Amino acid sequence: MSKTPRIPIPLEVRKYVFQRDKYQCQSCGKTSAETELNIDHIIPLASGGSNDISNLQTLCCNCNQRKKHHFDPRFRRRFSN
Repeated sequence: MSKTPRIPIPLEVRKYVFQRDKYQCQSCGKTSAETELNIDHIIPLASGGSNDISNLQTLCCNCNQRKKHHFDPRFRRRFSN
């Protein structure tokens, strides 16, 4: 499995992902009012994940640091209507 090159995530894409995820960590549920939020690759680039918007999620700093570059099923995007 080859590593996907890291590219800067455009501001418009970052805004879209935050809005789609309701400015809430997709792991612990903390909001932007409670903590700093990051954009994370669900399937890490090091594991062949893509830079596609469907592979991006909102995580807080703590959850993102815990996840690191590994795929952890606890950190998958929760799809809801």
